[in-house]
Amino acid sequence: MFADRTALGLPAFDFAVCAEEPGPMRTDLGLSLHVEFGLDHLAKADLIILMPYGEESPPPFSPAVVTALRSAHRHGAIIAGFCTGSFLLAATGLLDGRRATTHWCLAKDLAAAYPEVTVVADALYIDEGSVITGAGAASSVDMCLYLLRREYGASVANAVAREMVVAPHRDGGQAQYIARPVPADDDERFTSAIDWARSNLDEPMSVNDLATHALMSPRTFTRRFRDTMGTTPHSWLLSQRLNHAEELLETTGLQIEEIAHRVGYNSVAVFREQFVKRRGLSPRAYRQRFGHHDDMAARAPREQKSAGRVQEKPGRLHDRRGPVCRGG
Repeated sequence: MFADRTALGLPAFDFAVCAEEPGPMRTDLGLSLHVEFGLDHLAKADLIILMPYGEESPPPFSPAVVTALRSAHRHGAIIAGFCTGSFLLAATGLLDGRRATTHWCLAKDLAAAYPEVTVVADALYIDEGSVITGAGAASSVDMCLYLLRREYGASVANAVAREMVVAPHRDGGQAQYIARPVPADDDERFTSAIDWARSNLDEPMSVNDLATHALMSPRTFTRRFRDTMGTTPHSWLLSQRLNHAEELLETTGLQIEEIAHRVGYNSVAVFREQFVKRRGLSPRAYRQRFGHHDDMAARAPREQKSAGRVQEKPGRLHDRRGPVCRGG
């Protein structure tokens, strides 16, 4: 389930499963699991992921669990919860006055149970710094890849995603589900337009350009894009440009000005502004923190790179090496 990929130049993690009462337990799917560690182990964690529970309505949460989570957070741990795990995180009070998300069908319940929390019903995940929440089971992959990108950079996150065969980055504000889950007659044209955009990020392009490549009207293309991708063409294109910029900053020695042009920015100032808005630090500072253009790319072919776990804004997981714990 958890692979050691340090031979590929990827970071190592200590992993532990924790529970209030260690020992054998059975999951809601009937699988047996032996939990080795108790709540005291949470004090050593840099990251705690709260797993969903099977009940449709939240059970009364143990005061011991809530206290242990609060203490771990107070000592610097990042705490992430997804699906019904967001309810446990909310029960700690750490989400009060902050935004949070959960599975879309539980959003009203979360908002009713915890009125101090601003619930965003249609987000994949929400970053509030030291507390992170995600939607359903699949979005937990997006949440963890986002955490990994935030803490270790785009190259590591992309390598993990490549081995998992999943999208390396989906914005947290993207819709939880799409309106068109089945193929349509124009799928090939639509996909071709997306591929063309990814291959020409250095070129200026508009919705009209994308629609032309898809042989659609701009209005039809925009509607189809939102239904299929869960976001707008403009937001998606901005994300693609900045994703590519992160990789270039990490894996090449190109000047900032050249990178800006390669990802479609005529103005370096605008590029810096957009990058800081997304990452919380400048392109130069990002390179100083995550740059490794002489090691990871040389150590393994691009198509072989892989794995890891865990956050945009300067992170803290690099600085500590405690266990990554799953509580619940």
